[in-house]
Amino acid sequence: MIFGIPLLTIAIWLPIIFGVLVLATGHDRNAPLARNIALLGAVLGFLVTLPLYTGFDKMTSSMQFVEMHNWIPRFNIHYHLGVDGISVLFILLNSFFTPLVVLAGWKVIEKRVAQYLAAFLIMSGLVNGVFASLDAVLFYVFWEAMLIPMFIIIGVWGGPNRVYAAVKFFLYTLLGSLLMLVALLYLYNQSGGSFEILDYHQMAIPMTAQILVFIAFFMAFSVKVPMFPVHTWLPDAHVEAPTGGSVVLAAIMLKVGAYGFLRFSMPIAPDASHSLSGVMITLSLIAVVYIGLVALTQSDMKKLVAYSSISHMGFVTLGFFIFNAYGMEGALLQMISHGFVAGALFLCIGVLYDRVHSRQIVDYGGVANKMPVFAAFFMLFAMANSGLPGTSGFVGEFLVIMGSVKANFWFAFLAASTLIFGAAYTLWMYKRVIFGAVANDHVAHLHDINWREKLIFTILAVSVLVMGIYPLPFSDILHTSVNDLLVHLARSKL
Repeated sequence: MIFGIPLLTIAIWLPIIFGVLVLATGHDRNAPLARNIALLGAVLGFLVTLPLYTGFDKMTSSMQFVEMHNWIPRFNIHYHLGVDGISVLFILLNSFFTPLVVLAGWKVIEKRVAQYLAAFLIMSGLVNGVFASLDAVLFYVFWEAMLIPMFIIIGVWGGPNRVYAAVKFFLYTLLGSLLMLVALLYLYNQSGGSFEILDYHQMAIPMTAQILVFIAFFMAFSVKVPMFPVHTWLPDAHVEAPTGGSVVLAAIMLKVGAYGFLRFSMPIAPDASHSLSGVMITLSLIAVVYIGLVALTQSDMKKLVAYSSISHMGFVTLGFFIFNAYGMEGALLQMISHGFVAGALFLCIGVLYDRVHSRQIVDYGGVANKMPVFAAFFMLFAMANSGLPGTSGFVGEFLVIMGSVKANFWFAFLAASTLIFGAAYTLWMYKRVIFGAVANDHVAHLHDINWREKLIFTILAVSVLVMGIYPLPFSDILHTSVNDLLVHLARSKL
């Protein structure tokens, strides 16, 4: 808290309350009112998270802005919130994207406008709850609840196969989460009746139990990342989701799975994490290399960027399980950068789809002739996705490769291949869509982006460049927490 103000509670519940208010506007004849209330709620939701950054003490790894109240005393369950250097940045990232998603759907969504905007606001609050929860039951409630708005977004406003994609997304993520619940109940019994996540970090668990707990958490978090081979739901979800849904999936929801490894798997089962690190590194490198090659074969722009996301998230899990500061800090910076870049790329594809109603690369060509401002923004984001120095995409990948060299040269060699594959599939797509002669009548009738789209892309372009040129404000805040986690892992190593 700052001056007694429960910032984390406000960050969670303010967007949810505004989401309910938006729902109350009801029929689409009130769509302008719904849009204005949603934008106000989204902007306020972002502004209330800024003091979490400005008031954060970078010199300690302890939880800050802590709030704790009894919730279900009989089972020792608390409404317990707090953030450290690892989680605070993701609350900011989530709240940062909510106004952009509201603006992106301003005119595009014409039916059930209030319900669409409310789903994003409610999901924003629930995701903040995931990142801020320090009680295992509270975490699990937010973790499961955030699936519902995304399920609705894909299932109602998605493409022709939206029901299939929504059900597949829901089943994959739900089934993995059930094993996490079993692990949490085991930890509750072993701890003598505590659901406090930080208590689990201090527990001495036998090696066999650690491995089982790690596997249970792995099933929940690997699906969300998603890691190979449980990644197949993501391309379907991205292709069928509306633009805003794809943005939130890529920028925010994938990060929740990776965050789970740092908050649960590694500190609770440190010996198992070391023991199974070879498996985790292997799966990560398969994602980086193999999924990068799969992205090269895609003809659908959304599916290409979706596979690109899986490949880039492979960098994240690789950075975690090489157990050094370069790798872990690089992985966290990659998560932030991937949020900016993948979110921006999906917005770019959404701009083209709204005008041409096709995501197929072959249906485009010569877009730069009709949309030069859009082409310039798209170029920046494509270069960032390729890992160009000076953009945010370079910072995390470079640190993970440096950390990989310290662990094993061949890890670094395989990981660095993403710089080749990433440039290949991203620039191949960009060249065929943007350059050349005007390909057809659909492209000939294109008009450049409007002021609202320019505002969204400018905000994202500034974020990508600032992080690429001066990443210190991002790395500084997580440095102490990362070091503390690595010390904990080293101390527990068998």
